[in-house]
Amino acid sequence: MEDPCKLYRSQYKKAKETLDNLLIAKAELNRKLESDYSNAYLQKDLRTLNMDIRITENEIEHAEFRIRECETKQDSFAN
Repeated sequence: MEDPCKLYRSQYKKAKETLDNLLIAKAELNRKLESDYSNAYLQKDLRTLNMDIRITENEIEHAEFRIRECETKQDSFAN
């Protein structure tokens, strides 16, 4: 059986990479919106990106919590 701490670290790493990509996409979208702020398609894309960013931030937070929980359990078993 795979170590759950390793799984959570992997999830954390993937979520951080995803967040980085989403933030890059948001910056590009914001540049487009500077010249065409009333574009409904761009506005919809921005809302979707913001939602994806929030979901990814929640995934990171959850993985961080589980990693700390795992490490605490491992420390208590080691003592």
